[in-house]
Formats: sequence, structure tokens, C-alpha cells
Amino acid sequence: MPSIPAPRVAILGAGNIGTAIAKGLVRSGRFKPVQITLTRRKIHLLDPFIREGYTATQDNAGAAEGADLVILAVEPRQIRLLLSEISPKLKSDRHILISVVSGVGLQEINGLIGDKCPVVRAMPNIAAAIGESVTCIASGKDRPATEARERVRSLFEAVGKAMVIDEEQMIAATVLGACGIAFFLRAIRAASQGGIEVGFHSQDALMIAAQTARGAASLLLQSENHPESEIDRVTTPRGCTISGLNQMEHEGFSSAMIKGILTSRDKAEKLYQVGD
Repeated sequence: MPSIPAPRVAILGAGNIGTAIAKGLVRSGRFKPVQITLTRRKIHLLDPFIREGYTATQDNAGAAEGADLVILAVEPRQIRLLLSEISPKLKSDRHILISVVSGVGLQEINGLIGDKCPVVRAMPNIAAAIGESVTCIASGKDRPATEARERVRSLFEAVGKAMVIDEEQMIAATVLGACGIAFFLRAIRAASQGGIEVGFHSQDALMIAAQTARGAASLLLQSENHPESEIDRVTTPRGCTISGLNQMEHEGFSSAMIKGILTSRDKAEKLYQVGD
């Protein structure tokens, strides 16, 4: 029986998230650099990837034509022009179009390309580069769309965890999963600054804070317990942990995180309108 050729991937708009996906796919061992084509207007920024064996070009249409899975990773304001470039090259019996563009819905994309090929939305984060992304995926409900969605879920399982959601939840996924990386990094930075205050050198404080955050996340993922259940195992009566937690809550720690998520949600809802 002849082997099935591995799919070719084109990532159109290979900025931070696009290159993170590319790195993660190769890191997983399921793809080789030669299978991935990256596009970017400032193509010199892709020189390190060219040296590693990736194909890089400014020709979006050509990259899409030569691929099976086409990932749109441009800014929302660039989506119309990009789709007008590649639409003539898309074929229903070959291509799957995957959009990681914030705020641009399936209806808008299908309205711009017609029924050229199945379209799936995905929202990964930059931890895809190290195989630790969470990617939320949504599609239409017809058979071609759901079949394409399963291929896309398999693709993103190579760079972390992937889950299917309703499209109405994509803004929430953007904020909690994609923006959330920055929120948790800021929390780690704050913890490391506190570590400096109590006596550690900056690099030691950062390592301890980052590894502690990693341990906390791993506890939740492996035990599937609620955070408060694990917190209860650390706090003791009149102890230093509960004193610190209570002071953080008095200063609005949880409230600030929740308000930040809601503010990002409000901004994300307007991104495509701003760039339309």
C-alpha cells in the first residue's frame, strides 16, 4: 500500500503566533521544516527559518496553492486583502483554510471566499512553540466543515492541547487562552519581583517563581482538582501563606485579573470592525 504523503502547511503572515506554530509543529516530530512555507512582507525577518530548512516567500497566493493546510495568521485589518490574493488558488478537494485571526468570524471569511474550501477557526497561543499551547477550534456544522475541523484538531494537538468549542466562544478563547499567556507571565514577573524584595538575586527569583507557577499548573492539570482544594493543602492556621493570600485579595489581586480579562474581551470584540 503506498504511503500517504504528509500534508504541506502554509502559514500566511508568519509573525509571532505564526512562527510559534511552525516551531511547535517541527518540534513535535510530525513535520519537517521543508513541509512548511512561511510568508511575510518583511521577509528578511524569516532568515533564521530559511537557514533551518523552511521555505519563506512574500507570495501568499503561491504559498497557498502549494499547501494542503493554509493558516491565516495576519492582523484583522489585513484579512480582506489576503483572502482576495489567495481565493483563486483554493480548491475544495484539497485545501483547508485555518484562521487564527482574532475577531474575524466564519461567516465573514466564507463571505469573502465563497465555498472554495472548508474554513476552520483556531485560537492557539505562543506556547505552541514548545508544545504547550491550548488551542480552541470552531467550525461550521456541515460534514465537510466537521471533517476539516477534526484534521485541524489533530494538527494543533501536535503543539499542545486542543479542544472544540462553539464559535460564539472564540472571543472568550482568545482572551483566556491567547491573551492569558501575557496575564500569567505578568503574575510570574510580579512574584519574581517580590522574591527580589525578600532576598533573592533576580535570576534566582525568576527561576523559583516560574518553576513554582509550572508546578501549580501541573497540579491542577494532573489532579483535576479545583484551585482552592490545592490552596487548602498549603495554608495552615495563622500561617504565612494565608496572610499573604489575604493581603493580595485586599489589594484586589483576583478582581484585577478578572477585570483585565473582561477589558481584553471588550477590545477583542471590536478588532475586526476597527480593521474593516
